[in-house]
Amino acid sequence: MIAIISDIHANFTALKAVIKDSKQKGCTEYICLGDIAGYHSEINESIELLRGLENLRFILGNHDVYLIEKTGCPRSKLLTSILRYQEKSITPDNLKWLTGGVLFIREGDTLFTHGGPDDTQEQYLYKIEGKTFPLGTRRIFGGHTHVQKVIDVDEKQFCNPGSVGQPRDGDSRAAYAILHENTILLQRVAYDIEKTQSAMKSAGFPEHCYLNLSHGTQIGGRVDNIRLIQR
Repeated sequence: MIAIISDIHANFTALKAVIKDSKQKGCTEYICLGDIAGYHSEINESIELLRGLENLRFILGNHDVYLIEKTGCPRSKLLTSILRYQEKSITPDNLKWLTGGVLFIREGDTLFTHGGPDDTQEQYLYKIEGKTFPLGTRRIFGGHTHVQKVIDVDEKQFCNPGSVGQPRDGDSRAAYAILHENTILLQRVAYDIEKTQSAMKSAGFPEHCYLNLSHGTQIGGRVDNIRLIQR
């Protein structure tokens, strides 16, 4: 069984809970859809936990690239300030490991990506329809929106496993998916949110950067969704 994880965003406590849960359920392989970096304070702890997995493949998310290239986030001064914190705190070995990620993974008619087929890092797939799937692609696994969802359309299938580190679908539990043979099983795992919040507070993060974790929302309180568009 393969655990599909995404959008960890340096939330070590949530990642630790997901890895433990997935191993208990029999997962022996892992595919990370990106965004190991960004938003939270424990970047080294998160990377080191991932480095300890025997069978892990990982894709670069937009926050990972911002961190590697030291560009900051073009859309947000707040996110740039968090990335600057991570730039200063990440160890050289962990940064080098992070640069080993790929832009996407394709296995037969299945595409694994952080964003979407049109832009593997930055495309937000909030609306799914038949034309979302490129020619020859029957199944897409994508992250980036932090919303856990499986949608079937025209004998094709889209799955967002949800976010490990910052769910935005109104459920504060860490999210991931299990791919077992040809079946997708969505999973939610409770974790010690206050422990993550305490680590961020100790690192000097402002309160509004972590209160949303208690509610499963974006910073600012917005809840998102992914829906099927039928034409």
